[in-house]
Amino acid sequence: HVQLVESGGGSSQAGGSLVVSCVASGVTASSGYCMGWFRQVPGKEREGVALIDPDGTSKYARSVEGRFTISRDVAKNTLYLHMNNLKPEDTAMYHCAEGYCGTWFAQSPVFTYSGRGTQVTVS
Repeated sequence: HVQLVESGGGSSQAGGSLVVSCVASGVTASSGYCMGWFRQVPGKEREGVALIDPDGTSKYARSVEGRFTISRDVAKNTLYLHMNNLKPEDTAMYHCAEGYCGTWFAQSPVFTYSGRGTQVTVS
């Protein structure tokens, strides 16, 4: 039984920083599958934000590259997303997810598992 529980987030002024975390349970590393984050604004398509593959290689959406950093603590089964130089367009619900690495940044990506999300608001 896979469970992904996000925490953190909150509100920030533009230019500020926030961290979101995700505690994962029941997840088994599989070839071709990654852990990471996507975000969604009501009425808009979900957007893949960042992923980390089983080897620890990370990739980012162009919209956040250079500002966001994904990391993980394997011992704690926890995934993090450090967000710096936040912009109002980063406002969204941020979800932790597991899914196929190859389609993470596709239009309308589909994820195998995802958490309920944590809200990030930038003003």
